[in-house]
Amino acid sequence: MSGTFNFGKVAVLMGGQSAEREVSLMSGSGVLKALQAKGVDAHAFDPAQRDLSELKREGFGRCFIALHGRFGEDGTVQGALELLGIPYTGSGVMASSIAIDKVMTKRVWLAEGIPTPKYRLLRRGAYQRGQVVRIPDELGLPLIVKPAREGSSIGVAKVQGYSEMQGAVDAAAALDADVLCEQFVSGDEVTCPILGTGDAARALPVIRIVAPAGNYDYQNKYFTDDTQYLVPCGLPAGEEAAIQALVLKAYRVLGCRGWGRIDVMIDGRTRQPSLLEINTSPGMTGHSLVPMSARAAGISYEDLCVQLLASATLDHAKEAAIP
Repeated sequence: MSGTFNFGKVAVLMGGQSAEREVSLMSGSGVLKALQAKGVDAHAFDPAQRDLSELKREGFGRCFIALHGRFGEDGTVQGALELLGIPYTGSGVMASSIAIDKVMTKRVWLAEGIPTPKYRLLRRGAYQRGQVVRIPDELGLPLIVKPAREGSSIGVAKVQGYSEMQGAVDAAAALDADVLCEQFVSGDEVTCPILGTGDAARALPVIRIVAPAGNYDYQNKYFTDDTQYLVPCGLPAGEEAAIQALVLKAYRVLGCRGWGRIDVMIDGRTRQPSLLEINTSPGMTGHSLVPMSARAAGISYEDLCVQLLASATLDHAKEAAIP
């Protein structure tokens, strides 16, 4: 992308109040630098330090949301921007609020025939130790325990035995009132970004992730160089195209727009994919996957940022008054 961009004054929302604040600051800094390098009048804006009403008072015409997790990716900031009438990047209020919740996402996907691992939901304060101990009998071992509404692998535990269940559930419950216990799928871990909206949305190249000891945790995502990201992904013929078609369907049924990234496990025995979750405000750090996939598709980091900013919109654009 080249030329002059008439975006007006742009706020890059970064930081915020979630457990992913540190990652958001890294994402936002990269986006800010890229937009400024393209000649965009872009400025950093941290909602944890400034009131969102200042966006209107200071004349910001659109927002690039580089916030992750709660209060940034869950429909709350999107709703505030709707009220302010300031177009923003990424999904709207409803899609964001569903997508941040891994359990609600699963319910929608399952209703639409989209495969996702089996799960059990525990609500903080409403489960007993006996229930926790029985979950491995239902889902098998190992299994995954995670907060229902956190990202960046925060609070995620791989449980290998019955004795580990209670500690993993307690740790996740400290972060979220809803705890997701999920069947573990052994096989290839991949992710696939999507750009665009509705019928115009397209899937970018699939990335295969090979983490140390198979542990793609917070540290291995952002702060080490030991994780391998394979793009081209090297999957058997036809598998990449099938995954791209599946994630496009999953993205559309949630009503997502602008961009997103869906994480997938491929069963090593059956080669059947299972969708884990969707990110509607993916990372844009030096280790992040959307820029990596976009680069493989011939889109530079700077052009990706401009393309996303150009897609900024509102759920309810102003319509002409009816006489």
